[in-house]
Amino acid sequence: MAGFKTFLLKTNAMALAVGVIIGVAMGNVVTSLVNDIIMPPIGVLLGGVDFSSLVIKLKDATVDAAGKPVPEVDFSYGSFINVVVSFVIIALVVYIVASLMLRPAPEAPAPPTRTCQFCKETVPADATRCRACTSAI
Repeated sequence: MAGFKTFLLKTNAMALAVGVIIGVAMGNVVTSLVNDIIMPPIGVLLGGVDFSSLVIKLKDATVDAAGKPVPEVDFSYGSFINVVVSFVIIALVVYIVASLMLRPAPEAPAPPTRTCQFCKETVPADATRCRACTSAI
């Protein structure tokens, strides 16, 4: 058990777990944002359309020979539109967060160099011999 605890605390497993948990929570927030805030005004602008209820009915509800009800079959493209909008928003947020968090580290200044007078190879400024031709410099 101690080895497993060390693995969780000293590797990226903990960071991955935290990322997954935050990602799921963010997904729920974005789903609510899309369904409750973004899509209703868009629906109003398009003539009072409720995207979650947009369906194409493929088969009406019926009753089979044994008297059991057979449910209708719908193609729910409105729900698909909501999911696509949610995906686009999540992808945008992940892109923005990743671009802010994963900025490249500033490059360290290059150490001072000089040129070997014999072979014209660049060597560190404090070198006493050229690494290419081994001449004393």
